[in-house]
Amino acid sequence: QVQLVESGGGLVQPGGSLRLSCVASGTSHTIFTMGWYRQAPGKQRELVATITSTRRTNYAESVKGRFTLSRDGVKNTVNLQMNSLKPEDTGVYYCNGDQRYWGQGTQVTVSS
Repeated sequence: QVQLVESGGGLVQPGGSLRLSCVASGTSHTIFTMGWYRQAPGKQRELVATITSTRRTNYAESVKGRFTLSRDGVKNTVNLQMNSLKPEDTGVYYCNGDQRYWGQGTQVTVSS
């Protein structure tokens, strides 16, 4: 049973930074694509960023230039560095693996 465990959410002021991490367990195989999605109150879940095992990345237009997704070389671990955060970045952030596995979510709140 693959499990994804997120950490690193919290409350930050506009313009601040946060770093989210996600670690996968329960498999010895490499998860090809890992990434982050987010869901704001009253809105649908949306893509934030993904990264493949070959380090190919894909970012939502709204976070390009502000967020950076990286992946550990030998583990199913990804880190999302979020800079210049805006109130509209607020939401629950979910780690995803191969469009099949989901974490429990971590809250990110950007507010003054």
